[in-house]
Amino acid sequence: MANSQQFDGLRPFYAMEILAMAKAKEAQGVEISHLEVGEPGAQVAPQVREAVVNTVLNDRQGYTHAKGNASLREKLVTYYRAQHGVIVDPDDILVTNGSSAGFTLAFLSAFEKGARIAVTRPGYPAYLNILSSLGFEPAEIAISAENGWKLTAEQIRETHKRAPLDGLLLASPANPTGAMVSTDELKEIVSVCRDLGIRFISDEIYHGLSHGDKEATALQFGDDSIVINSFSKYYCMTGWRIGWMILPKSLVRRTEIMAQNMFISAPSMSQVAAEAALDCREYYDEQKRKYVQNGALLTKALNEMGFRDARQSDGAFYAYVNIADFSNDSIEFCQKLLERGDVAATPGVDFDRQEGHNFVRFSYAGARADIENAIEKLAGFLARPV
Repeated sequence: MANSQQFDGLRPFYAMEILAMAKAKEAQGVEISHLEVGEPGAQVAPQVREAVVNTVLNDRQGYTHAKGNASLREKLVTYYRAQHGVIVDPDDILVTNGSSAGFTLAFLSAFEKGARIAVTRPGYPAYLNILSSLGFEPAEIAISAENGWKLTAEQIRETHKRAPLDGLLLASPANPTGAMVSTDELKEIVSVCRDLGIRFISDEIYHGLSHGDKEATALQFGDDSIVINSFSKYYCMTGWRIGWMILPKSLVRRTEIMAQNMFISAPSMSQVAAEAALDCREYYDEQKRKYVQNGALLTKALNEMGFRDARQSDGAFYAYVNIADFSNDSIEFCQKLLERGDVAATPGVDFDRQEGHNFVRFSYAGARADIENAIEKLAGFLARPV
């Protein structure tokens, strides 16, 4: 695995590097327990598979409208009305090549080059890497386990006071912590951003995966935020590379033109699959119930093994735990865990370049048997001399 060498702010995506190492071991016949990537283990819903087979057999797969099929965008309008009680104009929706394309389009359409855009630390590593590669200035706001890994409105004010922010990107539920701000907390965050002239981007790709209270969308508090979502997580469609954005009207045309030139359109077959998936919430809610059970099982075991800060998350399917009692180098810890214990996990430096050496993220989105097997392997690894 590459070390922490830096290239103009870019760092390796260690979750993917660990995955590559794990795949190499698997190619040699070793059984690996995969807890490294945030990828649901379940197949897409049967209705989705049926829709895809039908379109493969009967329809030509060509370019779609750059903003996505009108029928899919109308389905998303229905989704927001049913799930959040908000009315969205289908013309303000842009279907994207996964949320990654959504972040790129959001940054380029909403900000001038060099803009200062805040993210939480720890947070999804691609945020910093995309911002840096596009010529923006990332600003990190540190959050901690002590307050449930939640960003507060007061932290935004303090950060903006020290050096003005142009934008703020927040995920709720979050990666890697699984933390979720409440409806009132999100409302206050949106409000303080509006008052300070900070463009708010709401990363909602883990919506549907709350372990308790229902998630709130920034759209409940006005139409000036950018909302990014994806079919990858709740809908078990990581490899389909399909997501969407909801844009303020002032940014729609500019973003559409960028999408035309950068991506042409999202994959037509993936759009068919996404449209079918929106009607299958009963199936996907059942998958979520399994994640919650996996999370309870894993966090209990991690606590018993001596990992600090192991707790059931608010949402998503991650346990972000402190490994200080075992190691002060999360990269080395994860390498040894894979080499000697056949368990793949993600080092915390992926999510926090300053304190991440003390943390590891475990994903519990796989089958229960896989989690049980990983727990047994992890316990055996920790019991052996280093």
